Amino acid sequence: MRIRVVNPNTTRAMTDTIEQCARAVVGAGTLLDAVTSATGPASIESHYDEAMSIPGLLAAIREGEADGVDGYVIACFGDPGLDAARELATGPVIGIAEAGMRTASHLGRGFSVVTTLERTIGRAVDLTERYGLQRFCLGIHACRVPVLALGADPEARRVVTEACRAAVRADGSDAVVLGCAGMADLCADIRAEIGVPVIDGVAAATLTVQSLVTLGLRKSGRGEFARPPAKPYAGLLASFGSG
Repeated sequence: MRIRVVNPNTTRAMTDTIEQCARAVVGAGTLLDAVTSATGPASIESHYDEAMSIPGLLAAIREGEADGVDGYVIACFGDPGLDAARELATGPVIGIAEAGMRTASHLGRGFSVVTTLERTIGRAVDLTERYGLQRFCLGIHACRVPVLALGADPEARRVVTEACRAAVRADGSDAVVLGCAGMADLCADIRAEIGVPVIDGVAAATLTVQSLVTLGLRKSGRGEFARPPAKPYAGLLASFGSG
């Protein structure tokens, strides 16, 4: 089995962290690699960033299909380009926000999300609605740590931990979902500190993909998620066209 984890931003150091956390949970016989998008923003913290990240993400999915990859993880909490990636891929494509929140919904009456900047809260709200998880999500909180500071600022771990602790207290939640792939390596420490389940979406999505492939399940390929119609593209996106 081959799983590819795609970091839709262009920061290789973050991909390295993501890869370590994904490798820690895969089973024997699963080959996992993590790739960094070749084009797009250094971090994804706005709707504009998310839109600009999608071509690089889709290029990585297309390359994975040529390489025989069985399933994919989109390692950004906005789950950017998820529908388009599912059109391109033969196997399952799982975003870390969906995987993290669905996992948390199994562990208690409700969960909190702790994300990075306040401006990303709205996107997380939209995703809870898309996935039908509004009744489980008791609150979404920003720790106010920029994405790239998660790996660079020595205070980031403490700030994120305290934000998680405060979220549990404010919401009365049973679990916390970490709202950024760059927080993946903080998960175990925060869980030990605050005493409730803390879910890293990278690990949750990786195991979801592994489980689906093990069960022999692929996307149906019918209707909306059939491969996109062949047609030429122009300009900067000319290489994305076909036919």
